[in-house]
Amino acid sequence: MIVRQFLQWVRSAAPGDRAEATSALARAYLYSDLSTDDRAAAEGAMIMLLDDPSPLVRQALSDALASAEKAPRVIVHALAGDQPDVALPLLKYSPVLSEDDLVDLVATGRSEAQVAIAARAMLPGAVAAAVAEVGGEEACLALMENSEAVIPLFSLDRIVERFGHLASIREALLARNDLAMATRQAVLAKLSQTLAEFVAGRHWMGSEHAEFAAREACEKATIALAAETPYEEVGEFVAHLRSSGQLTAGVILRALLSGNIVVFEEALAELSGVPAQRASGYVHDKTISAFRALYDKAGLPESAYPAFRAAIIALREGALLSEPGGATRLKRRMVERVLEVCAAEREPAMASLLALLRRFAVEAAREEARAFCEDLVAEDHVSVETFEAAPDPHTLPPIVIDERLVA
Repeated sequence: MIVRQFLQWVRSAAPGDRAEATSALARAYLYSDLSTDDRAAAEGAMIMLLDDPSPLVRQALSDALASAEKAPRVIVHALAGDQPDVALPLLKYSPVLSEDDLVDLVATGRSEAQVAIAARAMLPGAVAAAVAEVGGEEACLALMENSEAVIPLFSLDRIVERFGHLASIREALLARNDLAMATRQAVLAKLSQTLAEFVAGRHWMGSEHAEFAAREACEKATIALAAETPYEEVGEFVAHLRSSGQLTAGVILRALLSGNIVVFEEALAELSGVPAQRASGYVHDKTISAFRALYDKAGLPESAYPAFRAAIIALREGALLSEPGGATRLKRRMVERVLEVCAAEREPAMASLLALLRRFAVEAAREEARAFCEDLVAEDHVSVETFEAAPDPHTLPPIVIDERLVA
């Protein structure tokens, strides 16, 4: 029997020779027309080779069985738990490994094993979820870069939660076309937090000042992102802000003063428990009392109410009609009007509100000036191009005048 001769020979052969012979034995098992007895003997020999002291032998066996559907399950499972050089071909390619097998291997395997599994073609959602939950940074990055992986949306959120502070993970996430706006905002918040910690760690700012600046920048970017959010996703976006502790009175006021009425109404609905359509009706009701009731039900601070009231009145009077910039940035005229109304009340409890409105006014003025200057530069660029495209009068052909016309 050939297998018996192989077993006798393999005891004294060199590791390299054993590896070549093992590969030949595995290919014979998979592709040769062996008898039942020979097939059983070949499988037994391969099981014995699992204990070979040389990793070259086990790696040769793994390479030979990696893509084979008929590879013995017991051998595949044993090799998949071996050292990385041996296990990786099977972890990445073997069709014998089931979803449950892969989930277990993600939970118990080393970083190299997790990366190999995350890079598998047609990776099922359950395995992707396991990688997102317990996989390391490199495994999650490999998962993000695997275009064939089925990644549940909640797993993307989990990756943001675990590794959103890493630039490589953020870039991979933001490059995805299927990323929900709520998840994009979570990435934005992680970036803001990371920048604040970096600046404070470098002692460029005090920790409180750095956190404050980063938070304001995040709120500004959040409203700009909300303006790009599809209508059907706005409710989910606002719910994410609330669950992450970012749906503050300042953010809601910024949305209103930016002209993002949809986000403003959804925020009131989310906080008050009132359906969005009814909340919209209260906002646009002819009397201010309906809005006041909704405001109180939403639990927003009493000290900030005058600003919201003034903004609602200005909105009803058409204050947004002449304001440029869409719903992505604060509207200067509207902010200044609200600030003027609130400043006139001279209430000590409104000090923080007035400070916020003054910062809004400065920001709105800067944005308006920046946009104005950009438009001027663009117009100058067009004028220069038009001038340069005009023909040079010295290069024009001479004009021939018919003398009969002169006469």
